[in-house]
Amino acid sequence: MSRDLFIFSSGTIKRKENTIYLETNNGERKFFPVENIDSIHLFGEIELNTKALNFFAQKNIVIHIYNYYGYYSGSYLPREKNVSGELLVRQVQHYLDEEERMYLAYSFVEGALFHMQRNLREYENTNEFVIKISQELENAKNCKSIQELMGCEGRARDVYYNAFNLILKSKFFFEKREKRPPTNPINALISFGNSLIYSTVLSEIHKTQLNPTISYLHEPRERRFSLSLDLSEIFKPLIVDPIIFKLINNNMLKDEDFDQDVNYCYLTESGRKKFLKEFDSKMETTIKHRKLGRSVSYKFLIRLECYKLIKHLLKDEIYKPLKAWW
Repeated sequence: MSRDLFIFSSGTIKRKENTIYLETNNGERKFFPVENIDSIHLFGEIELNTKALNFFAQKNIVIHIYNYYGYYSGSYLPREKNVSGELLVRQVQHYLDEEERMYLAYSFVEGALFHMQRNLREYENTNEFVIKISQELENAKNCKSIQELMGCEGRARDVYYNAFNLILKSKFFFEKREKRPPTNPINALISFGNSLIYSTVLSEIHKTQLNPTISYLHEPRERRFSLSLDLSEIFKPLIVDPIIFKLINNNMLKDEDFDQDVNYCYLTESGRKKFLKEFDSKMETTIKHRKLGRSVSYKFLIRLECYKLIKHLLKDEIYKPLKAWW
């Protein structure tokens, strides 16, 4: 089974015949079994030559790059092999058709809010927050524009985050969501986890015929893969937030796992490694898929969501967002 590779060491990635290895700054060589690699996430200061990049392209391995603070910076996507002109046209048509776009945008919000409520129901004294999110979901059904829809989603997310202090059982207090930069440990964890989901969703989109720049909830813009933002909405509360609850409530994070000052808070390398260990474990966890009748990993659920979207665009089957009932 292919898995993601997370590299924290600094050095140079090189190719020797059909082998890829990292030569660290202290001269150590670490070899990678490329046949078992799905995507590579680079957190260290890494140099690559075209010889290595060409090899990654041959193996269709996506490379994601993160900055000094561990947040997503960009990706190297191999040349698209699964190209479909018909699907591209359909994607654009569904974006240009106001009714079609609103349906898909609402579906992504519906999936996101369902999983927020799912998380809250696992804890005591959260029913009032669940009800408020349900109200926003009802309001979303009557929205006439993407801006109104995103307003409902934003208010629901604020309600959701307001419940975090009822869930978290530690000294970490969450006042409000702040992104640029994150100002406390909870914001740092959310931002880091969301970056991982964004890059993981992008990798799965790349394996399909979907164009990652054409989206429906988020406005397509230059320099971003906005369809990944759309699909990530469904998976952030399903995958990222339970990891945060586990790390904090089980006292797995210490003060030294955060680099904190008056105006910012970031995960240190030790904190990122702890998160990535749980993230990798979660993505490889399997559940019994009722429709398929077999076990699939959380990671493959993302790919299935892409396939469902393709079927909808091609008018084969109406898209319904993933709702994890297990």
